[in-house]
Amino acid sequence: MLVGLLALTVAAAFAGAAIYISVAEQPARLRLDDRALLQEWQLSYKRGAAMQASIAVVACVLGVVAWWLTGSLGYLIGAVLIILPWPWTLIVMMPTNRLLAAMDAAAVNLQARALIVKWGNLHLVRVMLGVLAALAFLWGSA
Repeated sequence: MLVGLLALTVAAAFAGAAIYISVAEQPARLRLDDRALLQEWQLSYKRGAAMQASIAVVACVLGVVAWWLTGSLGYLIGAVLIILPWPWTLIVMMPTNRLLAAMDAAAVNLQARALIVKWGNLHLVRVMLGVLAALAFLWGSA
């Protein structure tokens, strides 16, 4: 089923982007000095949030359509899993995101590094949800 395979593909893109952030971008930014660390996070987060949010919505819609057409529980589970980063981000991560976004990147802020480390740990949940969603869509496609 084409819609299910599209859901799988889009969820895999979400998971891949989340994994990249956690295994490449976050460790690289943590090697920067405190000022550059915050500047990089602020620029990167704006772009990444818009990209991953839209990918999650598209994958969720495709998953629901695939479930509707096939009745396969894997598609429904995948649709739920791929949209869960939204509430996770809005409820759990947003306080940290707002603190980091409000910081003056031109000034040294001793709290920035600890908050970005915390943010990276919270982001791992997004990685897990993306991978589990892709696996659920794969199961639905089998």
